[in-house]
Amino acid sequence: MAAVGGAKEIVVIGGGTAGVRLAQRLAATAPADAVNLTLLGEEPHAPYNRVLLAEVLAGRYAPEVIALPPVPGGERRGVRAVRIDRADRLVRCADGGVVPYDRLILATGSNPVLPPLRGLRRPDHDGLPEGVHAFRTMDDCLALSAAVRPGTRAVVIGGGLLGVSAARALAERGAQVVLAQQGEHLMERQLDRAGSRLLRTQLEAWGVEVHTECRVRGLVRTADDTRVAAVELADGFRLDAELTVLACGVRPRTGLARAAGLDVRRGVVVDDELRTSDPRIHAIGDCAEHDERLYGLAGAALEQADALARLLTVDPSARYTGTRSLTRLTLGALAPEARLSPEASPEVPLDLAAFGETTPLPGDDTVQLTDATRGTYRKVVVRGDRLVGGVLLGDLATVGTLARTWEDNVPLPPTTPLLHLLTPDGGS
Repeated sequence: MAAVGGAKEIVVIGGGTAGVRLAQRLAATAPADAVNLTLLGEEPHAPYNRVLLAEVLAGRYAPEVIALPPVPGGERRGVRAVRIDRADRLVRCADGGVVPYDRLILATGSNPVLPPLRGLRRPDHDGLPEGVHAFRTMDDCLALSAAVRPGTRAVVIGGGLLGVSAARALAERGAQVVLAQQGEHLMERQLDRAGSRLLRTQLEAWGVEVHTECRVRGLVRTADDTRVAAVELADGFRLDAELTVLACGVRPRTGLARAAGLDVRRGVVVDDELRTSDPRIHAIGDCAEHDERLYGLAGAALEQADALARLLTVDPSARYTGTRSLTRLTLGALAPEARLSPEASPEVPLDLAAFGETTPLPGDDTVQLTDATRGTYRKVVVRGDRLVGGVLLGDLATVGTLARTWEDNVPLPPTTPLLHLLTPDGGS
């Protein structure tokens, strides 16, 4: 059992954005003799910024460039937690190790969704068939990077944020890329139709062939059954594929919590103290479900980690009440020193930001500006006297002011024309 008295044993399971941020904040705020911190990371790599994996795949960043700052205290890499013993307050690991805790934080993240496609599983049921890759971890990224060559025929299944990033990165590496999206338009969670059309136009300018309302039925194997050779669509049409990338979303990783008897719905259920149904166990990041909501975004993971660190160290009254999430994606130019080689292809930048409700309700006011020549699109949705959402592509000059206005949920000045919201000072 965890020790009684003395320093608290705090164990964090998960070496991603949420877990590392929490460890850093705890080290910064807790007295040195008050906490013994252990972070268990399943991956053998140093913790890294998962948001930037597409930059590694594109060849613009080396893997070490996206490493997160070092974790203070006891970081253990390549260690997989397999069971939580709540009665004795122990974490049991796959290597036979046992780690005691006074407080346990689950930051287990999420797993890629593997769609129910014919031919997806190998005949031996051990992993994905050759030529098929998920795109979630550094190992996934490195395997894809090693497999892609100029002219490689690649099919990306899924047109959300991850699929768009992967398609762009593969195209930059010289692959012939087809992006297959089952929904009506790209990035449906973040963009309206007009914004999605502009994004599609830009992807096609980069050489990506985009298919929407396109349902994938299965994967076609080579005659010797050694690898996947094509992606079969519901109408019977086949897309040749030397590489197939699954970017079909993610699902909270809740197996440990469920096996331990914690309350799990879509994610591990937590309250405003980010406590699970066991008051000694907390959950943050992609695996946590707060107020019936899963965020799956880095911004929410960071805010949850910060709130929990304050609660555990300096402010027992600290609470997490939710995150107003802004999605931001940059598919564009980087400084030359960030590239792996001077021969890296020139960039055609595209910046994207989306926040709040981008589809208006009856009675809402909408302001929209489109510049097809420059490839920019800006739109905000106003409900009554409040800014409730917006989309900006290509020109993010106003995003800072707009995001602050939306996050603060303050009334808009009654004398300010709504069109002024989209000017460089954002109506301030």
